[in-house]
Amino acid sequence: MSSGKGILALVLLAIIGVVGASSLFVVQEQELALRLQLGEIVDADFQPGLHFKAPLIQNVVKFDKRIQTLDADPERFLTVEKKFVVVNSYAKWRISDVAQFFRSTRGSADTTSRLLSARINAALRDEFGKRTVQEVVSGERAEIMATLAKNANEQAADLGVEIVDVRVKQIDFADDISENIYERMRTERQRVAAELRAQGAEEAEKIQADADRQRIEIVADAYRQAEFLRGEGDAQAAEVYASAFEQNADFYGFWRSLTAYRDVFADGGSMMVLDPDSEFFRYFNTDGAN
Repeated sequence: MSSGKGILALVLLAIIGVVGASSLFVVQEQELALRLQLGEIVDADFQPGLHFKAPLIQNVVKFDKRIQTLDADPERFLTVEKKFVVVNSYAKWRISDVAQFFRSTRGSADTTSRLLSARINAALRDEFGKRTVQEVVSGERAEIMATLAKNANEQAADLGVEIVDVRVKQIDFADDISENIYERMRTERQRVAAELRAQGAEEAEKIQADADRQRIEIVADAYRQAEFLRGEGDAQAAEVYASAFEQNADFYGFWRSLTAYRDVFADGGSMMVLDPDSEFFRYFNTDGAN
């Protein structure tokens, strides 16, 4: 009997331990918790630490209270000009009312993403519908983002979440608009290229004409200087010849005759028919010095 009572006591202690453990739960610093009883919210105000719940009939659901990121799929929005733009955006959000969040989404991540995306897209649609393509592409981006976050936060209040920030990662034009814009850009670039080529051709012609003018001036100046130097050289040569002639007329005449002979018979095949007594052969005669 005593052994049977011991076993029963051990079983009772084990049951008590299991029940006691199932009645305790811990809430971490980064968590929000809900205590549910038969699926209904009993308590939602829990500070980080150890807490109690009724075993079996109550359970605890926990959520991350840190800032989350919702990366939305690209969506088409209509601007005030009735032109479509494709917007790729993301949002930063966190749970502000955990009880309302559970009632709205039942804690489902897919449901939360779907509902938040709908409200953020509504805010984007309203904001882009007030602005032109130029404004949304290159306007005051900070002002647009601040307005988007404010409007999205107001529309998401019924979900028990706070929209901390909304950012547009990329804005593209719809295919039809993109083609028109690219065609205009291509035409504009071609026009600018044609203008630059025309300016380059004009400058090239100016440079070529200036180079030709400078070449003509340089050649003319060089020819003038060459003629001047040649004239000076001829004058100096004549002066030298005259001075030499004055010093020794006979030797000068003899040297000039030798030069003439050398020039006449330079090719070795020249033939001249002259009187042997002519002046040209005076230095070939024995009395040529006379």
